[in-house]
Amino acid sequence: MTKFEIYKWDKWNMVHAEVKGKKITVRVISDQWGEDCHTFLSRPQLMNWVEQYYAADRFQGTEEERETIISRFREV
Repeated sequence: MTKFEIYKWDKWNMVHAEVKGKKITVRVISDQWGEDCHTFLSRPQLMNWVEQYYAADRFQGTEEERETIISRFREV
């Protein structure tokens, strides 16, 4: 299993990705919603979710932060 830290602002707000063979699991942990887990069977499926989840009109950070997060997902 390979683990990737996408971002971590503090111990309550972070995103991690884990790769086990073909399966990619993304854990989104926030202080407002708790832990949300998403499982993908391919990288294209993951990147489609990333583009929707981190859409420019919904993201509450700078464009630079958004691009950094998306580029880290591309490394998975």
